Amino acid sequence: QVQLVESGGGLVQAGGSLRLSCAASGRTLSSYSMGWFRQALGKEREFVAVISWSGSTTDVANSVKGRFIISRDNAKNTVYLQMNSLKPEDTAVYYCAADQDSYSDLAHSYDYWGQGTQVTVSS
Repeated sequence: QVQLVESGGGLVQAGGSLRLSCAASGRTLSSYSMGWFRQALGKEREFVAVISWSGSTTDVANSVKGRFIISRDNAKNTVYLQMNSLKPEDTAVYYCAADQDSYSDLAHSYDYWGQGTQVTVSS
């Protein structure tokens, strides 16, 4: 079992930055691809970013390309999402997730999920 805990969310003005962290316990994350997803109120959960187990490969959604960066520190068993130039439409609950078997932008591929952290961007 892997337990994931997100942190770093909060209220920020448009144009600002936040860095989300996802800390794991129970197992090392070094063999898992890790993803970030978000879910705005009344909307479906959507893919934000994914990083391979080694950190050598990353992908981000078109909606955040050029603004969000995913990274990981396997020694600290932690994954990060640096969010810059935030927009009101980035407001959502952000979730990290671990995928043992694939590198995917599909939520159903992921085996473990955190509880989420709220990000609110004011205009």
